[in-house]
Amino acid sequence: MPPNPKEPSPLHLRLATLLFPPLGLLLLWRAPLKLRRKVLGTMGIGLFSALYAALIIFLLVRLTGLQIEWRGGYLPALTYRKTAPNYEALENQRAHRANPQSATQLPAVPSLPSKRGAEEGSWPGFRGPQRDGHYDETAILTNWPAGGLRLLWRQPIGGGYASFAIAEGLAFTIEQRREEEVVAAYEVGMGHEIWTHRWKDKFSDFYAEDGPRATPAYSEGKIYALGAVGELRCLEAATGKLSWSRNVLVENKGQVPTYGVAASPLIVQEKLIVLTGAGHGQSVICYDKQDGKIIWSALDDEMGYASPMLVTLAGQPQLLICAETRTLGLRLEDGKLLWEYPWRVLHDQHPIAQPVMLDTNRFLLSAGYFTGCAAIEIARTEGGFAARKIWQNKNLKNKFTSSVFSRGHIYGLDEDILTCLDAKAGERKWKDGHYGYGQLLLAGGHLIILSGDGELALVRITPDRYEELARFPAIHGKTWNHPAIANGKLFVRNASEMACFEISK
Repeated sequence: MPPNPKEPSPLHLRLATLLFPPLGLLLLWRAPLKLRRKVLGTMGIGLFSALYAALIIFLLVRLTGLQIEWRGGYLPALTYRKTAPNYEALENQRAHRANPQSATQLPAVPSLPSKRGAEEGSWPGFRGPQRDGHYDETAILTNWPAGGLRLLWRQPIGGGYASFAIAEGLAFTIEQRREEEVVAAYEVGMGHEIWTHRWKDKFSDFYAEDGPRATPAYSEGKIYALGAVGELRCLEAATGKLSWSRNVLVENKGQVPTYGVAASPLIVQEKLIVLTGAGHGQSVICYDKQDGKIIWSALDDEMGYASPMLVTLAGQPQLLICAETRTLGLRLEDGKLLWEYPWRVLHDQHPIAQPVMLDTNRFLLSAGYFTGCAAIEIARTEGGFAARKIWQNKNLKNKFTSSVFSRGHIYGLDEDILTCLDAKAGERKWKDGHYGYGQLLLAGGHLIILSGDGELALVRITPDRYEELARFPAIHGKTWNHPAIANGKLFVRNASEMACFEISK
């Protein structure tokens, strides 16, 4: 007998039960007994298999030391070596440097002579001088040796996802060391720790691990560091001596974001811009960088994790800010709202990727979680400024990374695959090469990619095709930290180790 056309098929019943249980169970209850048995039998086998697999994983975790690590995808990775600081190794290495006779001898690492003071501020903070991921200070080596770039030094480091600010011959970062957040200055030539400044604070998150996230900023002999729970400190770059401090969340009655304070502070002339997300007109605060006094505050929005940027759009210098539900421009002088564009990351997430300037009046927004990307144009009007969408699609979904722009094209990671888009229309030119949830820079007509597993790769930028030239393991473990380049040296780190490579030509 042919099936009743009014009866749902077994496939439809399974899908309905999985995707919308109330409807699926209702349809299943009204279905013939034979069909119910068939559907329940198949689903039972699938459910039993899933439970059995979960039990095996649970036993391996409890009995063998197997660990769960979130590496950026939608499912966790299983590993026996989770990326985490080795505090004993770090403390022993630092003690040996301070007193070579008092600690276990460590293997020698090749290094170059120090050039302390050689550069004043060639990489002053997150993603470089313009926060666009571009490096053009010196020519870079594009014919990498078979074994990778020349290693200058490598050593253990504390936890967290900050990158480096590089100036005055020092590389500055912020780390988690046991129960303290620590700002550290390393000599660029040999990696020696010159000074540390620390305070009691620890941010922990199940998905993204422990430690501070925001990259310090350098300006005129000072370092400005922002911890994961809101501690803001101004330090002497040469010595680490405290100039002033305040907690931007405690003072403004703000809440610690889900993944911690991650937006790096921005310095513009005498102003220090910090995102608090505290609301009550204090979600963005402009401090005097010299003494920490408030110059102005603005907005009630909950903020994203992307860092504030200084850009010029439609001829107007302004702050480009990514809030939870909108992207907006603020006047630098007083924080006045110039324009806004509604932009929200799907699934109740917040913006992470930096906006990318495409022209004098256009920029790119991109986000993961199935959101996609859009090109936004800012134009002058009789009343001020207006924002409008030029194009929007799902061809580029920056999740933790940020893209770069070169010669009319956008290069970035669509989730974990490198992608090239035409900036004018948003059309995809190519998509190839897996790099995990890593980070990338643009230098010398090439992309320097630090993969989510700590590999360094060199890719020639061309809209015609994907062309990877070299790849080698640089550091080990999950790597979400952004690389930094200054004076021909490439600095990389994660929550376990840091390294410096010679990349000058």
